[in-house]
Amino acid sequence: MDHLQAYSENARNTHIILSETEELLVGKAEQWLRENSPKEYTLLHDRFCRLRNLGKAVFDYPSIKDTQFVRDILVNEQQLTESLLAFSTASHLLMTPTKVIALRSFLVAKFHAFSLLSELIKGNEKDLHKQAKDITFSVVFTLVAEFVYFSCLEDPGFSDNTKSKLADDLIALWDSGTDPRSIRHLKALSSLWTARDSAPPSFGTMDGNAELFRISIDMDTDSEWEDFLKDESTNDETRWALEEFLFGLSYEEILKVRNRLRRYGVTSANHDEVRSYLDTKSVYSPFNDHDPRAIYDFFIERRDACTLRKRVSAPGPLHTLEEIYLKYRIILEAR
Repeated sequence: MDHLQAYSENARNTHIILSETEELLVGKAEQWLRENSPKEYTLLHDRFCRLRNLGKAVFDYPSIKDTQFVRDILVNEQQLTESLLAFSTASHLLMTPTKVIALRSFLVAKFHAFSLLSELIKGNEKDLHKQAKDITFSVVFTLVAEFVYFSCLEDPGFSDNTKSKLADDLIALWDSGTDPRSIRHLKALSSLWTARDSAPPSFGTMDGNAELFRISIDMDTDSEWEDFLKDESTNDETRWALEEFLFGLSYEEILKVRNRLRRYGVTSANHDEVRSYLDTKSVYSPFNDHDPRAIYDFFIERRDACTLRKRVSAPGPLHTLEEIYLKYRIILEAR
């Protein structure tokens, strides 16, 4: 049995719609609601029945490696990276394999189902609520991971051998609905977001040092994040991407505010003053720490801005902080 056949056979035998941990959580939540709120129990039970039915249909589609042609490119070990990049952009929607589109739909449905579960037991079953919120975080970062994989496959800095392994990992994500790599680094990424949410940006002198210090203190037990900051401290793109993440402003907006501060000799600015300096609505949506969807929205908005800069050769970050961080981890793992 060759490599492609072995992979495909293994993928077929390991399809799990919801993990054992997720099913256990759903069971506990349904039991609590059945005893305390029968109407809401029915709502939750029906939602997860539909999710499982959708999952059965999604995972019934063959693996990309079982598909002979992807966008008219013969799928084999030599052309796999090329064939995946052929539908890496939204403009190639109708060229994207059904399995990929279906899996994304399943992940969105899974996010909504566990968000509903989290909301229905909020304030009553705190432990279950936290578990459900953690699952919604993992779904968000799985969706983010797909973009990171495409970014890595396009990166000339990665060797063909590494790209081949990443292509396998991306297909494994589509086949299983989970990404071991993003789950492995979920703690660092979620800690980063939690630290960012602990207080709004103070802006101040707009040099980012105060914000970075505050976040670093909140993440003082995360050695992965500390190593990343040390190794990337002299990288301009990392610094620019980090500032966008910290301030919730685009690179262009940050430059505009800083120029105004220098021009008028202003030593610091608060939130309202910064917003008034921009004259127009901020490029990035205001962050809502009560809704995990805001994490994905903020990531996509920054990623779209990076894509535009690449297209017009404009200065500023060409990758988001999350992409840079996960690429950093991938490079370390490949050594």
